[in-house]
Amino acid sequence: MKTDSMGMEWQQRRARSLHHGRHGEGSTQAGGHEGRQVPAAKVPSPALATQHLMNQVCSQTTLARACQRVQANGGAPGIDGMSGDALPAWLATNQQLLIEQLQQGRYQPTPVRGVLIPKPGGGSRQLGIPTVVDRLVQQAILQTLEPWLDPTFSESSYGFRPKRSAHQALHQAARYVAEGYRMVVDLDLEQFFDRVNHDVLMARLARHVGDPRLLGLIRRFLQAGLFSQGGCITRDEGTPQGGPLSPLLANLLLDDLDKELETRGHRFCRYADDCNIYVRTLAAGRRVKCSVTRFLEQRLKLKVNEKKSAVAPVDERPFLGYRLREDGTLAVASHSLERVKEHIRQITRRTRGVSVERVIRDLNGRLPGWVRYFRYEKYSSVFRGLDQWIRRRLRCYVLKQKKRPYTVARFLHALGVPLDRAWSGACQCRRWWKASQHPAVKEGMNVAWFHAQGVVSLTQQFESLQLLRKPPYTMSTYGGVGGRGT
Repeated sequence: MKTDSMGMEWQQRRARSLHHGRHGEGSTQAGGHEGRQVPAAKVPSPALATQHLMNQVCSQTTLARACQRVQANGGAPGIDGMSGDALPAWLATNQQLLIEQLQQGRYQPTPVRGVLIPKPGGGSRQLGIPTVVDRLVQQAILQTLEPWLDPTFSESSYGFRPKRSAHQALHQAARYVAEGYRMVVDLDLEQFFDRVNHDVLMARLARHVGDPRLLGLIRRFLQAGLFSQGGCITRDEGTPQGGPLSPLLANLLLDDLDKELETRGHRFCRYADDCNIYVRTLAAGRRVKCSVTRFLEQRLKLKVNEKKSAVAPVDERPFLGYRLREDGTLAVASHSLERVKEHIRQITRRTRGVSVERVIRDLNGRLPGWVRYFRYEKYSSVFRGLDQWIRRRLRCYVLKQKKRPYTVARFLHALGVPLDRAWSGACQCRRWWKASQHPAVKEGMNVAWFHAQGVVSLTQQFESLQLLRKPPYTMSTYGGVGGRGT
């Protein structure tokens, strides 16, 4: 497309200009036209090269891709009740009208449906669920803007970016710790997505986007009302989580923070609004925390949560679910272990009233993904202890279903436990948690029995992943300067 060719031409000219500048501003390389002053080529600004981005947003190809993505993502409906599965039929009927509204600047986003969800650490988070049509338009904008904006973001930014992950952020942090930066400035932005200043954000966006129609549309999305508790609340700040465009806009705003930290020479990792800065001493950390807090509050109009922010040794502050040891290795954070245990408690609670097969199926549906995320834990003891605890929970569940001592004794005897020992274990059956550790109960419902029932062994899965795992920093990354390739 014309826009793409203009963008490529601008990037090529910029690269030539940068290479040219290394040999003296406004002069040629040694061995060229000595003594002659060659005028620098006029390089178009990014905003000039993006004057017609709305045409790309409105193209049938972009809208078709966006429709497929929104439908695949699923999600709850907005205030109109329309589901993602109904979007293709709607687009086939209304595509031309939608394109005209977008190109003429007449498209008006619908208020988002407000939903409060509990945070793991307490409190609640405000989600704003757009209608599927608004999600379609936001996805089309995302697909158009991301190739322009993402390459300009910092190498130390890892959240919600193509071919970047939390694991890459963790391994970069681990390398800083291994180099001796064992103190961390852990910054927590108070209600970040609810406090984004619209004027500050739009000023950052206007640096890169020159199409006034697109800028106006994004501002209307930011200002769309929030429908909650039977009324519509007008929004003059914030970009509620729930729409496809919010993560990109958040990264754009916080890229100013990244650039400031890079200018100061700090070692840091940022994943969305979770930013850790690594220093050598406590005193240095306190100085950095004060100065960065001042920058965030004065320049970006964001508030730092002083109660949750801290300067501390790295092994005292969890990062993305992990804990960094002082030698730079990774460990499962205690709160992550407690959180997965709480989920297991809910699945295996003895009053649930479903079959043990259903309980095992639910466990197998959740736990393998947890192991895959925490596969960079150094030691297998965490998973071994969790396996033992899960087996004990399941023994309790089975004993509770058998109810009476006679039924328990028959069950254990059928599993090969001698009758006298089976009765010894059955006599404890009214105290389920204690009975689950009885030698006869453990002999009958042993590791082999759980394996036969289809219970996934977290230890075995972890050990198999150790043979296959690839360090995240060897994976290719998208955009940025000096991206690490394979």
